[in-house]
Amino acid sequence: MNTGLQARIYDPLWLLARQWQVGEFQGEDNGSPARVIFQAESAQLTRFHAGALPPNTIVKGAPYANDIPLETLVECESVRPVTGASERLRFAADAGLYFLRLLDQQATSQNYRPAFIRKYALPPATDETALDDDSLHFLSLMAGRVPDGRQLYAALVPAANGTVVFPPDLKIATGDTAEVRLAVQLFRHWYETFFKEPVGGSSCWLPERMEYGFTVAARLSDGEKSLTAPEYYQGHLDWFDFDYNQEVNLGTTNDDAIKQIKHTLVPAPVSYRGMPAQRFWEFEDARVDFGAVNAGPEELARMLLVEFAISYGNDWFVIPVELDVGSVCRALPLIVTNTFGERFLIRSSHEAGEPFASWRMFQLSSPPQTGTATTVVDPSLFLLAPALLKTLEAESVEEVLFLRDEMANLAWAVEKTIESAIERPLNRYEQQKFLPAPSAVPSAVLNYQLATAVPDYWVPLLPVRTADGLRLQRGKVLKIDGQLEAVGAKGRVLTPDQPLRIFEEEIPREGVRVTRSWQLARWHDGSTHLWIGRQKEIGRGEGSSGLRFDSVEQ
Repeated sequence: MNTGLQARIYDPLWLLARQWQVGEFQGEDNGSPARVIFQAESAQLTRFHAGALPPNTIVKGAPYANDIPLETLVECESVRPVTGASERLRFAADAGLYFLRLLDQQATSQNYRPAFIRKYALPPATDETALDDDSLHFLSLMAGRVPDGRQLYAALVPAANGTVVFPPDLKIATGDTAEVRLAVQLFRHWYETFFKEPVGGSSCWLPERMEYGFTVAARLSDGEKSLTAPEYYQGHLDWFDFDYNQEVNLGTTNDDAIKQIKHTLVPAPVSYRGMPAQRFWEFEDARVDFGAVNAGPEELARMLLVEFAISYGNDWFVIPVELDVGSVCRALPLIVTNTFGERFLIRSSHEAGEPFASWRMFQLSSPPQTGTATTVVDPSLFLLAPALLKTLEAESVEEVLFLRDEMANLAWAVEKTIESAIERPLNRYEQQKFLPAPSAVPSAVLNYQLATAVPDYWVPLLPVRTADGLRLQRGKVLKIDGQLEAVGAKGRVLTPDQPLRIFEEEIPREGVRVTRSWQLARWHDGSTHLWIGRQKEIGRGEGSSGLRFDSVEQ
């Protein structure tokens, strides 16, 4: 392949003979496409369902109006703090200060700041052992000095008639009631819309798979088109994350508008930087050297790509098509007119049959039908996903490494970083490093240990047999210091408040890294969206916890 790409020439007469032999001097009565009539129908995505759906499921999906990026809707999780919980302390203080600023903007007869601070003050720490040092310092500074936004939101709830009734000890003057109620109304709206949270509390995150799963749907002229994203985890959503799934239905109606598209366009040859010359014997750009492509005998994909670019790269034409963001489009056969005035009806490669049906580009794949190995393909469907081009992503507030430990015959979830009470990354290793080590009394007597100590932030994943295969179940580590205390997960990724059984194949030998981070983005209507999402990527390989059983130490 390398020798052929070099195309060495020593005899000009041989070159002319070679051109004659391959037919470069022979004219072909083939016209180039001069005009294309593009016809299609499209419809907006109107239904959304969070989580995985089993086959043959009919469910009424939640309405989706394209007023929020799909990534935000999928990734967002519940973040608003609960009253009295030792979390989101910084947001609780910021929310209280924001309410005071709204209160100051109202034209009241007196200052109500001290009254609200006394009534809804941020409480001091009740259990200092549950907080890290930075959170304790923050709470010691802010407790009693600012209102607790969590308490304000929970206490100042509008009645059935829509008005807020204030406690008597606030002593709100009758003439100031309307102004203070306006401040409360603005505060509650800000509190409810500052974060993007799941609709109805339903999350798309699948803990047992460590990835997102969801389904969207639109209705075209021949029925509903349900698109399932079973394995989204990389942080950027696009059309290739979806599968066309005919075995689920989200309940779209015939009231959904269908847009008919018809354009007459002039096709243009496809071109890109570094593209090979259209003729084999034409001099290439000196900056491009296809003969320098290195490909071993086993690298078939690379050789196929080079062959495709060199031999067939000049056989493609492109036409611009405008589609609505967040729409499903079905393209109809093209009507092509060439330079000789001939008209041709160009159907999709799938309709043309084999061997052309094997060609697939920008085509939504389909999962096999239940009980069979066959798939139902609609090759003319295309999704322009309502996805973001760019997001502002903060430093991850939580990071968990999943790894294999062959020596201990276990898998581990290492909570490298968790989110502190003031929404800051808390390094578990650094936190444990400064804890006082247990005092050891020197002795010449040998001590038997059932098991060696493991760091608190190493959470074991124990293999268990279930009906659907082998799972890795989250466990706890028993502290070997005489206190008989079981130490478990503290972050959100490992869901310490509910059982967790991860599919065994989700943690390969190279490991997995899962992070949580705050993200901010602006949508096409100018609105801004703030949420916290998760991403999964390849880990750092195998590891060793140092866990040993039945050891003797002095």
